[in-house]
Amino acid sequence: MKNIYALICGTTFGVGLAVSGMTNPAKVLGFLDVAGHWDATLALVMGSALLVSAVAARFARQRGSTLLGESFALPTRRDLDPQLITGASLFGIGWGLVGLCPGPALAGLVRGNVELLIFVGAMITGVIGYRLAMRILDQGPRDAGGVTGSMAS
Repeated sequence: MKNIYALICGTTFGVGLAVSGMTNPAKVLGFLDVAGHWDATLALVMGSALLVSAVAARFARQRGSTLLGESFALPTRRDLDPQLITGASLFGIGWGLVGLCPGPALAGLVRGNVELLIFVGAMITGVIGYRLAMRILDQGPRDAGGVTGSMAS
């Protein structure tokens, strides 16, 4: 049953990304071009997402478990470390250069866009490269920002 709910939620998320234009790199780059021909429509998408997330987070904290009885994986860390700042900076630079981030890129794959396939391949290569580098450096992958709960393992 959990897999069915995951499929429904993932599909809803993907459809939302597609309908809002987040899978279109040109639209995203237009939003990021604040000094040029700025397209503010994605600000409404982001604002709506924040509103929904805020309500859901409040509900989640009050409830204590998911509708399926699982524990939540909520972040507990509040500090900023060099790895977090570096990762966020690389993410932002990549998003600004290409106009894509992982969720919209994966959702956009259903369109059969070769550029998205290349992006996702590069993204997967980067993840594997990071894990190999951490293994070589004997540090192991960094935890997910102090996330606790059943999803953290």
